[in-house]
Amino acid sequence: MEKFVIAILVSNVSGVLTRVSSMFTRRGFNIDSLAVGETESFDYSRITITFTGDRAEKKQLIRQLAKLYDVKEVEVLDKAESVSRELLLIKVENRPETRQDIMSAVEVFRCKIIDYSAVSLICEVTGESSKIQAFIELMKPYGIIEMCRTGMVALERGNNCLKSE
Repeated sequence: MEKFVIAILVSNVSGVLTRVSSMFTRRGFNIDSLAVGETESFDYSRITITFTGDRAEKKQLIRQLAKLYDVKEVEVLDKAESVSRELLLIKVENRPETRQDIMSAVEVFRCKIIDYSAVSLICEVTGESSKIQAFIELMKPYGIIEMCRTGMVALERGNNCLKSE
């Protein structure tokens, strides 16, 4: 089993995300992460989906996605030829005895503390999935109160880009 990152350019109309995600559901595939947003053109949105499967499942999904009416382009992103990032907002307990350890971790991970109160700290972490996961694991002993993690977003390096012809 491999992890695949698929970039999908779709018409910026209501119902497209439902049709794309339903296609995964109907075929019994689980979406590991999903991120959607407008592109440089108001006419299009970009969906980035990560899922785990084998090469045959990947081919099937690509073919089925390409058949959907509002899907304009579908591309599997090669990890070596693309840049990917996630965002994590994580609220941890702010106790005097652990505060300096948390501040040190924030510095090492090149994060930001974006909210500070007497009872909690909210940290913003961006980076690859492995960095995000490592920070979460490091914060567990300090008391994670709440967290929110985006799906992966990714772009191909160089001149390659996902555009509707």
